[in-house]
Amino acid sequence: MTEPHEGDIPDGLSAAELGMWQSFRNGTTYDLRTYDPTRNDPFTRHVWGPERSVGARTVARLLLSGPPPRPGRVAALKLRGVRITGKLDLAGGRVSPYVELTGCRFEQEVVLPECHFTTLRMVGCLLPRLEAARLHTEGDLHLPRCRIDRGIRLTDAQIGTDLLINQLSVGPDRRGRAFVGDGMSVAQDLQAEMIETHGELSLRGAKVGGSLSLRGSHLRAAEERRALNAPQLTVERTLYMTEAWVSVETGNQGTTPPYGVVYAPTPARGTRSQIFECKGGVRLDDGRFGDAVDLHKARFAMTRQEELSLRRIVTPELRFNAERPEEGRVVLNGAKVVTLIDLSTSWPGPGGLAMGGFVYENLVPYGHFPLSRRLEWVSAATPEYVPEPYERLATVLRGSGEDADAREVLLAKQRRRRETLPPAAKAWGFLQDWAVAYGYRPGRALVWMAVLWAAGTAAFSRCEPAPIKDDESPLWNPALYALDLLIPVINLGQDGYWRMEGGWQWAAAGLVLVGWILATTVAAGASRLLRRG
Repeated sequence: MTEPHEGDIPDGLSAAELGMWQSFRNGTTYDLRTYDPTRNDPFTRHVWGPERSVGARTVARLLLSGPPPRPGRVAALKLRGVRITGKLDLAGGRVSPYVELTGCRFEQEVVLPECHFTTLRMVGCLLPRLEAARLHTEGDLHLPRCRIDRGIRLTDAQIGTDLLINQLSVGPDRRGRAFVGDGMSVAQDLQAEMIETHGELSLRGAKVGGSLSLRGSHLRAAEERRALNAPQLTVERTLYMTEAWVSVETGNQGTTPPYGVVYAPTPARGTRSQIFECKGGVRLDDGRFGDAVDLHKARFAMTRQEELSLRRIVTPELRFNAERPEEGRVVLNGAKVVTLIDLSTSWPGPGGLAMGGFVYENLVPYGHFPLSRRLEWVSAATPEYVPEPYERLATVLRGSGEDADAREVLLAKQRRRRETLPPAAKAWGFLQDWAVAYGYRPGRALVWMAVLWAAGTAAFSRCEPAPIKDDESPLWNPALYALDLLIPVINLGQDGYWRMEGGWQWAAAGLVLVGWILATTVAAGASRLLRRG
């Protein structure tokens, strides 16, 4: 093949390559599709012959050192329904022309490490593998509806605007990873809606300048891999792991209603809902999300050893109303959330939830979420007694004006704590709970005081004690005497002036003892309330 000069056509080009060459100079789409739609699908087994085939070397030549455009035209490679033979290797190259490949079939892998593009669009194409570590694009990278059998590698890639991979289907590489975007940077949005991965989706340390949308996607983990592995992920806006709306007739993504806290109860007419589904573990540890993490109706199918790990994430809003995981654990240890929006039926049961050091400031439940269920939520996260989750919940409830509920939470904390105490302390705890609910229900103490005072008054009214000193004793008053015994510290001028003997002495001692128990318990409860306040 001789070198072309200016607009000269090199020797040895096939008829298909010659047509591609001319279309490149004109900036027009080179379409080799047939009139039979079934033979135009690159994912079928229909053979595309030489009349629809161009060599990868010729494509590379056009992109790296192609001829100048015709006068008044802009050179661009636009292919439709073309089979590309051989390995397309542009490693380290700089591609200036616009590239758009639609419904094409690559016979061998596409190699683009450290390659620079303006914009690269491959739509509905079949590729064995895409190797594009440290790829750099000034504009978009689009791979929608492509099928890539042996994985994609975009490690440390720099995408100038959007990365669009909606409805992408990708299989695993030799290490069980389907999509590797570790360290990748996307300046604007990363749209990965309704994708299907059969291997790990890895986004470790990736940065997204807008939102990351996984709406309606199905992620499948390979053996000994997670379905989604994205620690230290940074998303400036929202991470969506929610449902998508799909056309009933075509199965393609339809018009989606607005997303946010309020969701449409049913899909729009002519569409169906496709939920986000993840089979395998999820790791979002140490992630930073500028607006929210949204798990609306998400489904997580995990084994007992796998986790939905949200350790130490930081986000203004966590929307946790996914389907309840049947197995595995949800881990929120160290996470910091301003507003937790959740559904009572979304959280796993005992042993399936961990939230040590989980900090949240506001609770906004979807639908009915009674306090009893909220206490079950805390209990599920603490197989062994830990005070912090109870105290956090009480603080949030008190901050929202729910003081009575906050006291119920602290009472539940004391009851859980009692289970860990030795027998003597446990018995004392039962007595405090029975008497005044650890001081969190002080009205109960007043009732007991009133009952005992009335009983003591009635009893001592039948007694005529002798004074200890005739000249110093006050006038005998059974009501004041009973009250003086019940209220410790305060002297009402009756106790200590009368000589009680026999059963009356025991009755007086009993009132003193009960009075101290009630006073001590109420004081302890009051001090706890003041300390938490």
